[in-house]
Amino acid sequence: AFQEFGISFDYYGRTSSKTHRDVSQQFFKKLYEKGAFNEKTEEQFYDAEADMFLADRYIKGTCPKCGYEEAYGDQCEKCGASLSPKELIKPRSMLSGNAPELRKTRHWYIPLGKYEGWLREWIDGQENWKPNVLGQCKSWLDGGLNERAVTRDLKWGVPVPLEGADGKVLYVWFDAPIGYISATVEWAAQIGDPEGWKLFWQDENTELVHFIGKDNIVFHCIMFPAMLKEHGDFVLPTNVPANEFLNLEGRKLSTSRGWAVWLHEYLEDFDAEL
Repeated sequence: AFQEFGISFDYYGRTSSKTHRDVSQQFFKKLYEKGAFNEKTEEQFYDAEADMFLADRYIKGTCPKCGYEEAYGDQCEKCGASLSPKELIKPRSMLSGNAPELRKTRHWYIPLGKYEGWLREWIDGQENWKPNVLGQCKSWLDGGLNERAVTRDLKWGVPVPLEGADGKVLYVWFDAPIGYISATVEWAAQIGDPEGWKLFWQDENTELVHFIGKDNIVFHCIMFPAMLKEHGDFVLPTNVPANEFLNLEGRKLSTSRGWAVWLHEYLEDFDAEL
């Protein structure tokens, strides 16, 4: 389908690669050594039938903000509110459908409130950002930023590079944006220019633009910039354009739920240039 649309990739990376694991672990370790994280033990949802702690996206329930009954444990896709699993009304496991129980577990958190002043100043200085993006950012800032877990209890993912952290992996929204960096590292190595990735991520003249979906604004405008700022070696995005959700027959377009216009079906009726 991509080929028929005239789309090609300079490089197609995966967050399961060794390079991504190494770059993500190095990023985590630098922040850890700078004292950027809070370590604590608290109760999190556990699915006894599946025998595992549940990451945010493995939990659904009713949004306490708007009443949407299919909200995820980290965000409501209807109203856009940033959530924590414990805020959900009538939470249920996506694995078994059962109501999860609370059990104690140890994790590392990034205190986003520490960066609230800087984030507000940085976001207020963006003159060309879309109003919907600025609106969401300011709404979160006005509501006060809470700490966010950067690790999870999962059997897959990038292992936390600390002693005594067996069974812990990096939270997907901590290591996924680092994947943009690691993919650039892999691409540069592939073309025979191992230092070439630095032009994209460490040159002050670089204009870094994140084209994303509305539900990812909080991660690309709040969490990832805070991570980059704390690390100190990377440029920040100059723009983060995000569109509103598309509706199909009155429901939100969602590939994960199979409610979408698929590329190969589009090409059966329309020309790619349209």
